Amino acid sequence: MSKPMSNHSTGAHGAQPHTTQTHMNARRQFLQFAGISGGAVAAAAVSPVAMAALPELVTQTSPDSMAPLVPPNGRPYNPVMTPNGWTLPWRMRDGVKEFHLVAEPVVREMAPGFNAHLWGYNGQSPGPTIEVVEGDRVRMYVTNRLPEHTSVHWHGQRLPNGMDGVTGLNQPGIAPGKTFVYEFVARRPGTFMYHPHADEMTQMAMGMMGSWVTHPKHSNPNIATVDRDFCFLLNGYDIEPGAYTPSIMTMLNFNLWTWNSRIFPGIDSFNVRQGDRVRMRIGNLTMTNHPIHIHGHEFEVTGTDGGPTPKGSRWPEVTTDVAVGQMRQIEFVADELGDWAMHCHKSHHTMNAMGHDVPTLIGADHQGLTQQIRELVPEYMVMGERGMADMAEMEMPLPENTTPMMTGSGPFGSVEMGGMFSVLKVRKDQARGDYSNPGWFTHPQGTVAYEYQGELASPARAKSAGASAMARQDKTPVEVQVKKPAGHKHGG
Repeated sequence: MSKPMSNHSTGAHGAQPHTTQTHMNARRQFLQFAGISGGAVAAAAVSPVAMAALPELVTQTSPDSMAPLVPPNGRPYNPVMTPNGWTLPWRMRDGVKEFHLVAEPVVREMAPGFNAHLWGYNGQSPGPTIEVVEGDRVRMYVTNRLPEHTSVHWHGQRLPNGMDGVTGLNQPGIAPGKTFVYEFVARRPGTFMYHPHADEMTQMAMGMMGSWVTHPKHSNPNIATVDRDFCFLLNGYDIEPGAYTPSIMTMLNFNLWTWNSRIFPGIDSFNVRQGDRVRMRIGNLTMTNHPIHIHGHEFEVTGTDGGPTPKGSRWPEVTTDVAVGQMRQIEFVADELGDWAMHCHKSHHTMNAMGHDVPTLIGADHQGLTQQIRELVPEYMVMGERGMADMAEMEMPLPENTTPMMTGSGPFGSVEMGGMFSVLKVRKDQARGDYSNPGWFTHPQGTVAYEYQGELASPARAKSAGASAMARQDKTPVEVQVKKPAGHKHGG
């Protein structure tokens, strides 16, 4: 059964209305499927009300960005936008917010024409963003449709120890086909994450993770009101060209670096109105750090997964490093019109399907070798002797189910990017609450770099390279003589 959900907002590319597939479960079906009588409930005490029936199952398989989900009940708050993702609906039951997460295999479109077979939640990787308000009592039903046991750790949350989700330490694993219940109060505002604490190497490498936002209950001096609030996760995969499933044994040499399991040009742009105060919540569940850089603006780090940062501890930045297992919340005023790049500043993280064993060929003369190879392979093309931009300019045949290493078309040609790259689009006429893509920026006359047409004078050259500031005075050659020891006897 499927039905559209109202979210009091509409959108175009970059902000689609919530479209969901829902599955209703009666009490009898729930008890039969979840195996409650078999002990498939978290070890900590759970109200009998929680046993009555599961909230309806809501799934989302579209890779489009869904418009923010305005809360239909409970305490009001300003919702977040999850690029290429969505927020999980809930039901209110006796004053408790109830959510239903389903851990399951999913197919995620990482970019047009490139799909990955991952594990995730409710039809996607990463799973849906969960939004609550400080002080909310939350009940999370977690159903396992994976081939192995799992759990959910609520990264950064203050909660009872038996709800922390570490398999074997705080709870038994959630066996395939079983449903567990987690219940706790969202004690403090901030941005958090959720992910398994069971067979982490496999399950996180396969894409099991999601974002959690707890909005403040009251006005907080360290939490500003913003006009746009974005939330996304950094994740990495190793998927060989032509393959569909990540290698779970990879420790360092990942070849796909993603935002919300999407790679450029599949990552939607961040579309804002000039003068908007913008917040970006960025969580890192990869195996390395990521220096996130925004062009054209300065920002401040206003929060971590430990909570909001005091105002006196902040300073202006254009790049902030997000380490493994960390969240960084940044804020700025979008006051410069244009299309501004936003990316990880590790250059290999803005490329797709990288090969790590390719030799450097810059400056190599291929002419003779190329002619010989073309006698055997007429379509052979030389790449790399001038740099890697050739790979973005040539339209080469690719293996099935992969994407070019450097790609993306802009108004002036190839963008030559991939991986963790997107665009912050700042416009005068972007309506409040409108997250749709406004298209390319129209530059005012005389504000675009251009080719110089005049004569170039010969550069002045120094006649001498100069002397060393600390030149060596003793130039006597030193002869080193090595003698092999003789006459030494080992005791025995």
